[in-house]
Amino acid sequence: MGQGMDARQDDLYLKASAEFGPALDRLARAYEADPSQRLDLLQDIHFALWRSFSGFAGQCSLRTWVYRVAHNVGISRRVRRRRPHLISLEDMDQLPADGTPEEDVHSAQALARLHALIRALKSPDGQVMLLYLEDMDAGAIGEITGLSARAVATRIHRIKALLARNFRQGEFP
Repeated sequence: MGQGMDARQDDLYLKASAEFGPALDRLARAYEADPSQRLDLLQDIHFALWRSFSGFAGQCSLRTWVYRVAHNVGISRRVRRRRPHLISLEDMDQLPADGTPEEDVHSAQALARLHALIRALKSPDGQVMLLYLEDMDAGAIGEITGLSARAVATRIHRIKALLARNFRQGEFP
């Protein structure tokens, strides 16, 4: 294997890179969300592709060869990183559906509005609601604020009604 093979290997790589470069970029994007990891993967794919052409004998199309090498690199990288969040298609069917991006934005906006309303409350009302949202009971909140458990429960009821009314009406402090 002399310079003739190296030249053939280089020629095959250059041809494949020119023809399938955008597809390899899309493939890397599908395997990696993180831009720096994606760039590393793309470099690994290109290096593996160049190396693979030393053994390419035309047993399949150039396209098939390129995709096979690229997918093998992507899969082996995933296995090496052992991502615990990867699941099979059968398991994916059992997952609850995520919200749409619009629902996620709406939820984030609603939470921001709620926090703005709570921040506008005078102390200890704001403190009571924040502790309540942390899932503390009236007794624990009373110990922290110095209020009686009954006073805390009454405040929580009143503040929740006030917040709900202002929230529905879109009123901000």
